[in-house]
Amino acid sequence: MLSSERKLTIARILALLVVIAISIYIYSIRDQAEQLARYGYPGIFVLSILANATVLLPAPGVLFVFAMGAVFDPFWVAIASGAGAALGELSGYLAGFSGQAVVENKDYYERLRNWMETHRKLSDIAITVLAFIPNPLFDLAGMAAGTLKIHLIRFLFFCLIGKILKMMIFSYAGSSSINILFSQ
Repeated sequence: MLSSERKLTIARILALLVVIAISIYIYSIRDQAEQLARYGYPGIFVLSILANATVLLPAPGVLFVFAMGAVFDPFWVAIASGAGAALGELSGYLAGFSGQAVVENKDYYERLRNWMETHRKLSDIAITVLAFIPNPLFDLAGMAAGTLKIHLIRFLFFCLIGKILKMMIFSYAGSSSINILFSQ
């Protein structure tokens, strides 16, 4: 029987393999953008929800946004993916809200939660900044916000701002890199 730590390691390796596979796949179909257009921005929105609904496991959301920024208008890619990402982060928020937050890095989580509780007026800024920074630890911020019963709409609003700004950088980077590679 595998220990929970071993299972987590296996899950992380599988997640990494999925990220690599999806990245290779997206790269391989870059010439078939017309087929991706049938899903368009709603497809980007849904995939972004799914990529961000994982709790404490990385998903290839920003790689997808990078690739889609090269195919579609990067501004609208950022809006669709940022909105989807914010909704996907509800999984962490709801885990904290329900009191069922099982946190791997409990020390970091406790420090973050205590800081957000002590500095309630700055928790909005913390949510925005942590949503903006590409890191898998945002789930902990969502759990802390849920535990502290920060109003759901408030959480989503500040998460949305951070996620859209982050996705804007990735989608425009994808658009620019493709333009540089194929402008010769």
